[in-house]
Amino acid sequence: MFNIGGLFSGTSLLAGLDIGSSSIKLAELDENTGGKTLTCFSMMPLARGVIVDGAVVEKEALTAALKELFKKSGCKRKKVVVSISGTAVIIKKVSFPQMADDDLGVLIHDEAGKYLPFDDMADVNYDFEIVGENPFNPNQMDVIIVAAKKDIVEGYTEAVQAAGLTPLIMDVDSFACETTFEENYESEENETRILVNIGASITNINVIKNDTSVFTRDFPLGGDSITEAIAASLGVPFEDAEKAKIEGQGESDQLRESFREGLIVHADPVCSEIERSVDYYRSTFGFEEIKGLFLSGGGSLTPGIDKELERRLGIPTERVDPFKKIQLNKKLLKIGPADVLGPIAVVSIGLALRKMGDK
Repeated sequence: MFNIGGLFSGTSLLAGLDIGSSSIKLAELDENTGGKTLTCFSMMPLARGVIVDGAVVEKEALTAALKELFKKSGCKRKKVVVSISGTAVIIKKVSFPQMADDDLGVLIHDEAGKYLPFDDMADVNYDFEIVGENPFNPNQMDVIIVAAKKDIVEGYTEAVQAAGLTPLIMDVDSFACETTFEENYESEENETRILVNIGASITNINVIKNDTSVFTRDFPLGGDSITEAIAASLGVPFEDAEKAKIEGQGESDQLRESFREGLIVHADPVCSEIERSVDYYRSTFGFEEIKGLFLSGGGSLTPGIDKELERRLGIPTERVDPFKKIQLNKKLLKIGPADVLGPIAVVSIGLALRKMGDK
């Protein structure tokens, strides 16, 4: 995938560190002849305002939280893969004439400003990957360019380093979800599927075909917006609304009744943006059959949201199961059942699947 910021020397086994706007999650995998096993997973809430619009606003608070997370987790690896998303990162697909990787790297370096919306490319970290021949012109190849402002990347790396960790790879949430998905699911030739990661404040959409990302979009709505709508409509604290959304319970009959009958109404803005994104993809890339839509992230646990999206889109919809092929250490079930833990851990598992030397 994409190594914004570059690689350094070290072990091939890395920890995945998912830093979200409402929580931080850490995952470690072990691999042997029996396959891969999630041996360590830990998560803890992050105060609101530490991460805003994909950028680190309160660096010291993030560092303190990371130190606490590692102490609590018992995880041993200090070399980590981190990801970014939302407005912090630009993902753009561009077609170029067929050429060698080295020549393409020189061309993008010299002309990156033509393809990326930044005034000064000296302030930007970027990377690229050739995804294959352009389907409409065999003399062209499709290339995905990923870029982020250096101050955004440095905000994460400095906070992570201050916690005593070494960030080796900077990935992207959408592609971390894709890594987890492809590790666990088989695909057929020309099969198109859509991955939707509903985080607290950002939703990532990634359309994959032939195990290649062909369309991505992030938008600034997620699980928190659903919770805020519930809280506002009932006049209850955010924490009570969040508990009702996930667990289906609250401190009052009114809250429980609203949960049962009206929850999906509060999720309408998120569902509508997902629907618009899928409609745009279909209108731009043709109305090919989409085999399935796969949800992940804490927001995907909102009861009924999978059925609502399936109804709107006419696409079979389910939550990603990262444990179809990756084994789960039974001790981790104390955190929660596998069908709840799985969607929450998808990004961090995808990061932990990365190895030194990956592109």
